[in-house]
Amino acid sequence: MNNRGSSNSYTMRHYRRAWLRPDVLAGITVATYLIPQVMAYAAVAGLPPVVGLWAISAALIVYVFLGSSRQLSVGPESTTALMTAAAIGPLAAGDPQRYAALASMLALFVGVLCLIGWVARLGFLADLLSRPVLIGYMTGIAVIMIVSQLGTVTGTNVEGTSVAEEVVSFIAQLDQVHPPTLALALGTVIFLFLGARIWPRLPIPLLAVIIASAATYAFSLADHGIDVVGSIPVGVPAPEVPPLALADVTMLLLPALSVAIVGYTDNVLTARSFASRNGYRIDANREFLALGAANIASSLVKGFPVSSSASRTALGNSLGSKTQVHSLVALVVVLVALFVGGPVLALFPLAALGALVIYAAVKLIELSEFHRIATFRRSELFLAVGTVIAVLLFGVLYGVVAAVVLSLLDLLRRVARPRDAVLGYAKGIAGMHDIHDYPNSEVVPGLVVYRYDAPLFFANSEDFHRRAITAIESAATPTRWLVINAEAIVELDITAADMLKDLKNELTQRNITLAFARAKQELRDDLAAADLLDMIGSHLLFPTLPTAVEAYRARYPEH
Repeated sequence: MNNRGSSNSYTMRHYRRAWLRPDVLAGITVATYLIPQVMAYAAVAGLPPVVGLWAISAALIVYVFLGSSRQLSVGPESTTALMTAAAIGPLAAGDPQRYAALASMLALFVGVLCLIGWVARLGFLADLLSRPVLIGYMTGIAVIMIVSQLGTVTGTNVEGTSVAEEVVSFIAQLDQVHPPTLALALGTVIFLFLGARIWPRLPIPLLAVIIASAATYAFSLADHGIDVVGSIPVGVPAPEVPPLALADVTMLLLPALSVAIVGYTDNVLTARSFASRNGYRIDANREFLALGAANIASSLVKGFPVSSSASRTALGNSLGSKTQVHSLVALVVVLVALFVGGPVLALFPLAALGALVIYAAVKLIELSEFHRIATFRRSELFLAVGTVIAVLLFGVLYGVVAAVVLSLLDLLRRVARPRDAVLGYAKGIAGMHDIHDYPNSEVVPGLVVYRYDAPLFFANSEDFHRRAITAIESAATPTRWLVINAEAIVELDITAADMLKDLKNELTQRNITLAFARAKQELRDDLAAADLLDMIGSHLLFPTLPTAVEAYRARYPEH
């Protein structure tokens, strides 16, 4: 996929009128959800709530034109907000102005590092994230989202930096649950799920926001202990580059690298998951460019590091968002809120916000996918479940790292111990096939045609040697030729080359000829580089299996 075809600017130029209604509804609903959310994330980062609105305003407009996901909602996010607070808190020494400057500087460094990733074309790293990892990651994020709202929907003061700590904190405060807050949250959740089932074409999340706000006003719920968003400061700062000092650069570089890794991982995983659901593809390398530019833009308006939000993306997706036009609509609503919408937003109950988060999170969990993966291969189910556990135990960054390691180990296991086969002729079927697949197949007496379904390298060289010898010793008649069907052996390393030399010498001592069929040019080059071509004999490298069998029969006509 080229960058032009995968960019949102390209999609905008081919916009369809039928997309406008769902995009507008999704944009308005996401905006009413993100405004209090990003203000809360700013507070998590240790900054005034209005900074969250500044940051998302800049990030949205940049991603619309540079990103490759049609649905991803970029802006402040909980994990990067926590990492921001952890990184700059000790450096600010209690000075609010220095704290704000360091936060915007951190966003600038994150942006620059992402741009370096784009220039270096490091987007291929996202290819290490398999489908089971994606499913497990989104499920883990969904659980984190639900747990993060326990305090909001119950009126308790849940604390903790991990899922386990938050759950323990919540359990300890069960006797302090605020009944009106819990009732409002439960009512909103029930309305969201039932409404979506009964009236699937209506913007149920938007209606939930309107109804909750109207109920808060009509019944004076704020007077009964229901927390609301409250007033929003007015204004947007003029763009400016944060002041840079050499000492700050050295102190912020490592935290910026960590935030960039987490932000990019979250970006690509979320974008790829929703792209898969909606039948399009993203450009992983372009996401480096878009995320880098979004962070730089956030920095210029005195914001802090941004990434993507799975909950906002899921909410937009639940309303049928088609393109990033929904982000432009959300941006307009945010700007209106910044200048004139404060009194209206002040009525929005936080319990209803928590219900929206839970609703969006539950829709991220695809139990049917776990069943499909389990049906396909049990080891891949282990990957999916392992990713969920890793994300919950270690957080987003280390959870994904653990998942990638599990993926690579599973890949190494399968390549190190691949399938193999002795080939023969099945009655009525052209070509040579695995004799175990066709029990009535016949082999040529004295000829063992052996196939090994993987490249040869250090991790499987001894396995290849052992299984090739076993194939010889298991043959019904004494073996005269061993022909390696090399169609899957696209290359070999020096360890495997040395193994082939040992195999050749061993077979020579047994008066068995070693030959190859279907060896690609790359394998021939490797054999020549390892001095194996002359050792085996170029006349024993056959282009096809039939030519190899024909040569054997010409040598031993009695067969």
